[in-house]
Amino acid sequence: MPALLFEVRNHIARLTLNRPQVHNSMNPELVVELSEAWERVNADDEIRTVIVTGAGDKAFCAGADLGRLIPLTTGARQPEDEWDHKLVANKRYIGMSLLREYDVFKPIIAAVNGFCIAGGMELMQATDLRVAAEHASFGLQEVKWALIPAGGSLPRLPRQMPFCNAMEILLTGNRISAAEALRLGLINYVVPAAQVMAKAEELAATIAANGPLAVRKIKEAVLRCVGRPLSEGFKIENEIAREVFSSEDAREGPRAFMEKRKPHYTGR
Repeated sequence: MPALLFEVRNHIARLTLNRPQVHNSMNPELVVELSEAWERVNADDEIRTVIVTGAGDKAFCAGADLGRLIPLTTGARQPEDEWDHKLVANKRYIGMSLLREYDVFKPIIAAVNGFCIAGGMELMQATDLRVAAEHASFGLQEVKWALIPAGGSLPRLPRQMPFCNAMEILLTGNRISAAEALRLGLINYVVPAAQVMAKAEELAATIAANGPLAVRKIKEAVLRCVGRPLSEGFKIENEIAREVFSSEDAREGPRAFMEKRKPHYTGR
């Protein structure tokens, strides 16, 4: 079985981390396939939004496979198969798989169905909307082993929740529950385990029905504006607005509203 399942239906891509026997931990194959999947998402105009989840009900992702991925990246293990060789040949895949210095402007929804720790939580932080099962838990435990979460958490987490709470997660390495993650604003919804994918698909379908160019440009503008002064943010907003308002979709949307019909968007 492939380490990553990729399917597209009704403009929604579904990416499933498919290593449930090891809590969907990231080995070289999964890192490479996930990186290539993000490239496919960016290149395919039929894809308007993405759901990323983990196979089974035990874990979204438990981070790096300590027996396969880490020894390869540190040089303690030599490449043994095609995935090892691909990863060694392109070290950018490691950050790219976690959307670190690789932008996907199509909205990404995380459907979290269990453990979401270490690299799994770092991947989740790169998503835009998050639905979690009631039994899900979150944590960055690297500091317990004298390591740091270097997959994007240090710049991202303090921007996504109150500073002192982010620092507690980073410095203690303790896990938090889905209810606590919701309270802190780290996730959008907590639902029974059986409803996680249904809620994620509901959100994805709502977004996919909207103007695809407008959706992409909203995400692009937000990512580009984060951390910048308002004056710079307004310039970016103006740039994005000019492009969106001059599009074919921007004419189709109001026309469909006036004609009381469903709009037909092309992304142009």
